[in-house]
Amino acid sequence: MAIISGGKGVRTKGTALPIIINGNMAVHQRGGSFADVGDGVYTLDRFETHKNTDGAVTVSQEDLTSGNAYLDGFRTALKCDVTTADGTLAGTQRFFIQQIVEARNLQALKFGTANAEKLTLAFWVKATKTGTHIVRMYQYDDDRSVSIAYTVNTTNTWEKKVMNFPADTTGVIDNDNGQGIQITWAIGAGASFQSGTLATSWAGNTSANDFVGQVNGLDSTSNNFHLTGVQLEVGEFSSTTLPAFQHESYGDNLQRCQRYFLFTGDGSAYQSHGTGVEVSSTTGYCNVPLSTTMRATPSVSKEDALVIFDGNGESAITGIGNIYYGKQGTMVQVAVTASGGGLTDNAGLIVYSTNDSASGFLIDAEL
Repeated sequence: MAIISGGKGVRTKGTALPIIINGNMAVHQRGGSFADVGDGVYTLDRFETHKNTDGAVTVSQEDLTSGNAYLDGFRTALKCDVTTADGTLAGTQRFFIQQIVEARNLQALKFGTANAEKLTLAFWVKATKTGTHIVRMYQYDDDRSVSIAYTVNTTNTWEKKVMNFPADTTGVIDNDNGQGIQITWAIGAGASFQSGTLATSWAGNTSANDFVGQVNGLDSTSNNFHLTGVQLEVGEFSSTTLPAFQHESYGDNLQRCQRYFLFTGDGSAYQSHGTGVEVSSTTGYCNVPLSTTMRATPSVSKEDALVIFDGNGESAITGIGNIYYGKQGTMVQVAVTASGGGLTDNAGLIVYSTNDSASGFLIDAEL
């Protein structure tokens, strides 16, 4: 077991899981492309958009075949492609990419104590728009934030950034399954986020200090923003002492993502999504297997056509009702309502997709 250290940071390689989940942008359960993406939309797993702009952006998973990030071992990236420009961002208009880290995964920071740790954020970025860009961290429990600037030096070229964030001896991150820290990459930010002084130390959040100096990456349909290789380390590192990115297996990466979101479809026709029992001619209870313990009781919806089959007949699912989830369980139970009746009381059931490869349950416990 090797211990990697540099500056004041220490990480036990091979035992500590990465704080950032899906930092290599490999997992995309919801799909590979999101045209004119909206506000509060999860795209590639664990990465969410915040949008309020007259422009439009397509977010997609990008396959890498060349460039410095590719040479560093990354084969996929998150790409933001401006498809409708917004040359002047007014007021609270903005476009951000962010990941929220669960509070329990941040207790090693020791925030709110005299022993609070510094943080190092590293990532590969490629952007059309050169100049000043901002990354902001926001701590939910005490409404505190800090923002650090970095520079995109060369247009449309992969550059690795290593950014040091200060410790916070004041704000406490609760030891629970709630929102811990939000990490936000700004692509464009309006005047309401830029009229103050950039908050380079942890303090009570003031929106005007969040993204001061941020260039407008939305001002041309030629603009793209690409991100991959995101890692967050406890401690202060430089580009020469930074621990190597921990490349998890795809299966491990997927399972960590599925603590927050699970899509049961795998692209197969006539795939089973769960089994259960019918309690009336129109209603049944379906047990949907899970790959891991979810963060909290999830919401459940369906994507496209799902059908109940009980051995005697079948009926399309039209609604999803009560949800039961035991937090240490390996399944979630949902009440499903079928159209047209025709089901048999107390009969066993299977829920399956027809020939629509996009069908499945959407099980969501995101932060």
